[in-house]
This record gives sequence, structure tokens and C-alpha cells, in this order.
Amino acid sequence: MKRPKQTEGIDDRILSMIRTNQRGRVVSARDFADAGQYAAVRQALSRLAKAGRLRRVHRGYYDLPRAHPVLGQTAPDPMALVRSLMTGSSAQWQVSGAYAANLLGLSEQVPAKIVILTDGVPRQVQLDKLTLIFRRAAPRNLLAAGRPAGLVIQALRHLRANGLASAALARLRERMDAPTRREMVRLLPQLPAWMQPIVRELARPP
Repeated sequence: MKRPKQTEGIDDRILSMIRTNQRGRVVSARDFADAGQYAAVRQALSRLAKAGRLRRVHRGYYDLPRAHPVLGQTAPDPMALVRSLMTGSSAQWQVSGAYAANLLGLSEQVPAKIVILTDGVPRQVQLDKLTLIFRRAAPRNLLAAGRPAGLVIQALRHLRANGLASAALARLRERMDAPTRREMVRLLPQLPAWMQPIVRELARPP
């Protein structure tokens, strides 16, 4: 049965908006206030997922999979889902542990559980076989949250727990841009004593 023109219109508007502005992101109904009423947008997203034109990655959250020459399509991006989940929230958040090191290219390990430190509501979210754990954290563990410097701090904590390898620190120093180095220097007084000499070395211009 052919869809009514009104239904077809909102579906096509949403797909056009995703292809133009949201490709590679995880989206929800709140991202399409200009496409129609909230309930209608939710229904449109659900229809598009059932038709295979979008992928449902979590309840109420969707993405447009990118083609992969071998796999057929890329897996859902966990960070895209985290950013979408936190959109509109005033809470701070920061990836921690092994995944922080992975995002910086310091480790090839992709953990089955990704821990996100936050001052918001703790919860767990399932993304295929991956578990996203939003864990309540004290302000001292959220320094530079959401910025590259915060990612560096969390990666250093992980590396220390697993042995600070000089090769990993050298790679990290190469990857840090000038603004991140300057911010790390500004944060020195607030960092743990063990981290301060490492950060001074990392912050030296290459």
C-alpha cells in the first residue's frame, strides 16, 4: 500500500536533513523540530527504521549507516550515541578507562564496556554487544570534561593502572595539539601529584 503523501513528506524531509546535516550522527526525534510535530517525527523515524532506510541503534535513537567495502556497513558509533543521549543535558561527561586510550590511538583494545564519567544521572545503555555505563563521578574526576585535555587525563589514569609505557607516552605527545598542551599546563595544580611530571613532559613543544 502506498503511503499517504503527508506521511511520505515527513519521512523524506527527515532523510534529507540527515543526509545534509546529520550523517554519521545518532539522532532522535528532538533533532527534527523543523520537520513536524514531535509525535509525528517519532513515528516517521520508526517507519524509516522498519523500512531499512535508517538503523535503530537504541530505543528512540537512529543513524544512517555508512557503507563499508568489506563489512557492508559500519557498526554504530558508540560516541555518536553518547553525544545524542547527552544532548540537551546540562551534565558534564567524559569517557574514561581503556576507551579513552583507544580514542587517542594509544591502545587497540576496544572494551566490551565503556565507562562514561558524569555528574548527571547514572545508567546503563546497551548498544549491540557493547555496554555504555554512565557512572557518577566527583568534580575532581571531571577536569576538562568533554575536551581533549579531559580525554588525555583519563587515558593517563588508565595507562598508569596498566603500566605507563614510554612508547605510548611518546605517541600521546605527538598527538597533542598546542591548545591541549596549554590547557594541560593550566590544569597542573589540580592534577594528582603522580601525573604532574608526566604532563610537564607531554606539554613540552615537539
